[in-house]
Amino acid sequence: MEDREQYVRYQQDRTVLAAVGAHLDSQISRIKVRLPRSVADSAVAAWDREELGGVGEESREAYELRDDAAELAFIGLAISSRGLWDGEEVVVDLDVVQIAAALRAAR
Repeated sequence: MEDREQYVRYQQDRTVLAAVGAHLDSQISRIKVRLPRSVADSAVAAWDREELGGVGEESREAYELRDDAAELAFIGLAISSRGLWDGEEVVVDLDVVQIAAALRAAR
């Protein structure tokens, strides 16, 4: 019974977390960041890459890896479309969702 109660409590917590996100979303959309050229070039390459074939059945781990790869590609798109080079760094406004994905991947 404890597991079911915990599950319900976690679902309620997720609902509150989503409410926090809904309030933050209108306050924060993009944040200006600096990235070194090597990282920026790799992100742009991820955006430029063509993925052939569809997505079949996949494990949770494979889904999460593919999702992270997509976030990297979106960062590459942002760099390509609105990044400004400053020496060996690029300055770009990234969506907070992309920043959060990168921070999660770094952990």
